[in-house]
Amino acid sequence: MKYKLPNKSIITKHLDDFRFQTARADALIHLSILGLLVGVLTSVVLTFFIFCVNSALALWLPMGDSENFESLNLASRLMAPVLGSVILLLIFKLIAKDSDGVGVVNVLERLRYHDGLIKARSLVLQFIGAAVALVSGHSVGREGPAIHMGSALGSLLGQQLKLPHNSVRTLLACGSAAAISAAFNTPLAGVIFAMEVIVIEYSFASFIPIMIAAVVATGIAQWAFGSDALLHIDAMPSISAAEIPFLILLGVLVGCASTLFTYLIKAISLKTQSLGLSMRFILAGFVTGTLALFIPEIMGMGYDTINAAILGQLSMWLLFSIMLLKLIATACAIACGIPAGLISPSLVIGAVGGALMASFLHHTLGLPIQNSGIYAIIGMSAMMGACLQAPLAALTAVFEITTHHNIIWPSMLSIVVAQLVSRQIFKQPPVFDLLLSLRGLSYQHDPVTQSLQRSNVKDAMSEDYVCLARVFTRNTLEHINLPEWIVIEDNQMPVAAIAGHHLIAYLEQHPELDAIDLLDAPLEQHTIASIDIRSTLAKAREMFSQEKVAMLCVTHWNPLAQTFVQGVISRESFNQTFIR
Repeated sequence: MKYKLPNKSIITKHLDDFRFQTARADALIHLSILGLLVGVLTSVVLTFFIFCVNSALALWLPMGDSENFESLNLASRLMAPVLGSVILLLIFKLIAKDSDGVGVVNVLERLRYHDGLIKARSLVLQFIGAAVALVSGHSVGREGPAIHMGSALGSLLGQQLKLPHNSVRTLLACGSAAAISAAFNTPLAGVIFAMEVIVIEYSFASFIPIMIAAVVATGIAQWAFGSDALLHIDAMPSISAAEIPFLILLGVLVGCASTLFTYLIKAISLKTQSLGLSMRFILAGFVTGTLALFIPEIMGMGYDTINAAILGQLSMWLLFSIMLLKLIATACAIACGIPAGLISPSLVIGAVGGALMASFLHHTLGLPIQNSGIYAIIGMSAMMGACLQAPLAALTAVFEITTHHNIIWPSMLSIVVAQLVSRQIFKQPPVFDLLLSLRGLSYQHDPVTQSLQRSNVKDAMSEDYVCLARVFTRNTLEHINLPEWIVIEDNQMPVAAIAGHHLIAYLEQHPELDAIDLLDAPLEQHTIASIDIRSTLAKAREMFSQEKVAMLCVTHWNPLAQTFVQGVISRESFNQTFIR
């Protein structure tokens, strides 16, 4: 027997039905509609964000060029990042709370440890903080903030609709895919990034909504900014089989550069963790400003530098300097918590590194290199793939950015070599996992956990139960068919559970009893804890482990109804059915 729902409006009942249906694995239509909405919201917000950043950069940089940091005088190069750090500090002091975070790492933390629930305040903090960091010339990118904002919008939509948490996770992934798609104009890379980096699985149930979100976001972004590729590159010659050794060498060098990058992030993070937020922000600004005195090309996102490297417009000395100083400045910014991303800087480092290697082999050693530009493009994909350890996302992103199909197979080779060097030889984790571990967090990507995160607690709960007050009379049971479980309530709160047949046997043994106190009666009681019906089965497993209870009481979450029991989950049945 179940509790009867309180009287509710038809609209509320339909909303309840919609919410529960989104928790099912086959709820493609419902999630697709929501994915479309997330795509629209994300693209609109990111279009406004990009417009604000580009407009601000065009206002203060020479000649109205939003990437022309190279034309700044020495004082401006030094002071812009420092002043930006000061403004960031004031923003964080005014807006941020202790639990607030920004960036892709925060998205992963909220997804893995908090059911994908992101706060609205962190969205505001990310928008303003990233804009200040980019406008002030910090060596960071806009893609990381875009991913956070898109993910936050998906999560907040799910929270506003009070969807089950496994559905919120899907909408979060839709937002991250839409963000990459809108920021890069790369819908395929957005989908693969969401699958490969955010949810770390390829699931049909989430693939369709994520794809819809990416398509919608790309369409709106193209309407606002045009459909041109991010980089304007003329036709490139194909790589010949004779150049395979050079591709392998590039992969090795990029793998070493990626290892150095992650090592610097870890070293700087450990050295500065005892410093306050003020000192870390100022340190990042001072390092970037000082390095920019010598090489201003390290400032900002650096897409103009990528173009110049591909076109062969930079000397070998300048290529080497940009690669080294950009790596140091970006590592310092990320380690010190500057609220922006590392994807764009990784592309710059890879591009100048690839162009440097090709120029050195051709001009210094006289080896037959057809074109240094294509090595710059391959270096981009290899560096991004090695840093994120997301080879498919890196490959598709660079292909969609450049629109040159002849870079696919050589990029695949260099990406594989770079990732093997970084992961297998130097034992370096993905950058985002490293940053999580520096926060004292770890996560196991095992199939059981992923399966439990996709499922709602309704999939495991039993509805064969009845709730009884702690003290009741025999007359109470006259109209009740005793079920498998009795949930004992004290002051309308579930406090324990007993098996229905145990109560029947006890009543038959003591016919003289009229009023019975279930908590005092000599019946085998099962400890119980409440779990929200929106929760995933992964949350249920966590509660069984942490709370040390024998049963979970699934409670309703409708705001128009009082909290009440919807079902029960016993530890034994949970383990037998879901943990094998």
